[in-house]
Amino acid sequence: MSKVTMYFKVTCPYCARAEKLLKERGVTDIEKIGIDTNREARAEMIERSGGRTTVPQIFINGTHVGGCDDIHALDAEGKLVPMLTA
Repeated sequence: MSKVTMYFKVTCPYCARAEKLLKERGVTDIEKIGIDTNREARAEMIERSGGRTTVPQIFINGTHVGGCDDIHALDAEGKLVPMLTA
């Protein structure tokens, strides 16, 4: 299984929705990085994601795949599971 990293906020419903989808697709270990109170993590997320400031921001094997809508779109296209199993 691929390494999945997700920047998130505790109160974010989109983060919970993205995590639920990832778990449904077999991801058992998500490196979750909270940005609620961690300015350094927020700055890192913005830099790594090409300037995106919303959460979640998800990376699979170090590749930025976007946020909640983006991974749901990948899943609908049948591209998420192959990325996760690569």
